[in-house]
Amino acid sequence: MKKEIKKTKKPNDCQKEMEVTVSEKKISKEYQKTLNHFAGRAKIKGFRKGKAPRNLVEQMYHDEIKSNIINNLAPKAIHESLMKENISPVTSPVITDLDFQEDKPLKMKIQFEVWPEFELPKYKNIKVKEEDKSVSTEDVNKSLNDLREKSAKYKPVKNRGIKKDDYVMAEIKGMDLDSKKMLPTEKTVVLAEHPDNDPALNEALIGMKEEEQKEFRVSYKKDHKNKRLAGKNIRYTVKVLSIKEKSLPELNNDFAKDFGEFKDLNSLKDEIKKELNSARENISKQNLTEKIIKKISEKVDFELPESVVEQEAKSNIQKILSSRQRVQSQLSEKEKKALQVEARDKAKQSIKNHLILNKIAEKENINISDKELEEEYKSLAKSNNVPLIKIKEYMSQEGRKDDLKQNMLIRKTIDFLVDNAKIEK
Repeated sequence: MKKEIKKTKKPNDCQKEMEVTVSEKKISKEYQKTLNHFAGRAKIKGFRKGKAPRNLVEQMYHDEIKSNIINNLAPKAIHESLMKENISPVTSPVITDLDFQEDKPLKMKIQFEVWPEFELPKYKNIKVKEEDKSVSTEDVNKSLNDLREKSAKYKPVKNRGIKKDDYVMAEIKGMDLDSKKMLPTEKTVVLAEHPDNDPALNEALIGMKEEEQKEFRVSYKKDHKNKRLAGKNIRYTVKVLSIKEKSLPELNNDFAKDFGEFKDLNSLKDEIKKELNSARENISKQNLTEKIIKKISEKVDFELPESVVEQEAKSNIQKILSSRQRVQSQLSEKEKKALQVEARDKAKQSIKNHLILNKIAEKENINISDKELEEEYKSLAKSNNVPLIKIKEYMSQEGRKDDLKQNMLIRKTIDFLVDNAKIEK
C-alpha cells in the first residue's frame, strides 16, 4: 500500500495534522474483497442468497460497502503512517477530513496530540535553603498533650451549667419566622463553644443545665453555605438532654504503658521525638524537592497537550472538592470559575514537572531494576499487611506494574536531584 504523507502547519507544539493517502490499487483490491463478502451474504427479493447480480448488490449496499472499506483501511493506514514518522500520539488520532471516491485514492486528514520536545535547563547544583527540622521539647510536649486529649473520657455531670468543652446532647427545633414553617427536630451532640458551631448556639448553651430550654434567633446571610438556610430568619429552641464533662488522664508512667510497650513516660517521649524527627525529615525533603523542581521548571517553557491538561484538571477538581467537603452543585458561578482555574493551573504544573523529571531520568540513565521492583513489592506487602504473592497478582493486572515503575522512577529521579543540589543550612 502506497501512502503519501504530508505534514501541514500545526496549531502549536503538541497538536499535529497529517494527510494520509491510500493508493487506488489498494482501494480497488479492498473494494472487490468487500463486494464479494456482501454478494455472498446478500438477501435480495427474487434471488437466492448469494446469487444476486453483483451490480445489483453494489447498488443496494453501496453505502455499507464504502463504510466497510474505510473502517478496514483507515486505522491500519494511520498506524503505519505514524510508525513511519516515528510518532507516538498522546491521544487517538481523529479524522477531520475524508475524501473517498470510487476508482480514486482514499485521502484523509488526521489530527492528534504529541508530547512536547524541549531542552533541559541546568538541573544539577541547584541552590536551595533547608528549613529548620530540629524537634524541640515543646514539640514533644505538644504531641504528648495531643495524645492526652485523644484519651480524654467524658463523664456525666449533674447540678451545674454547661462549660466550655462539655459534650452536650441537645434537642433543637427551628421555625422559619417569615414562612412560619417548622424545621425538622434534631437530636444532636454538641461540643460547647466549638468554633464550628453557630456563635448564637454557643452563647445560648453556656450555663444551661440538664432539662433546661432556651430560645435564640439566627439571621442567615444570603450566601450561607447551607442553601436550605440561606437568607432565612430562624428561631431555635434548644433543650439540654444531658451533659458530659471532659476528664483528662494524668501524664505518668501508667499513661505511657497504655500506648504500647513503654516502661515509663520518658520512653514514650523518646518514641514521640523519634517519630517527629522522621516526619520533619520527610517534610524537609519534600520542601527541598518542591523548591528544586520549581527552580528547574521556571527555566523552561513549552506547550502541553490540551486533552491531557483537561483530563488532569477534571481529576483535580474532584480531589479539591473532596478535601473541602463540598459538591460542585453547591458552588456559585464565581467559585466554580475559581476552582476550574486552580485545578487547571495545578494540572499544568504537575504534567510539566513529570515531563521534566522523565527527561532527566532518560538523560541520566536512571531506571528501575528488577531487584528494586522486588523490594518495592515486599515493602508494599509489609505496609499493607498482605502476602507478597497477593501484591504480585494485583500488580500483574494491566498497566499497574508500569504505573508502579513510573512512580518509582519519579522518586528515584527526585532523590538524584536532591543529592546533586547545593543545600544551604
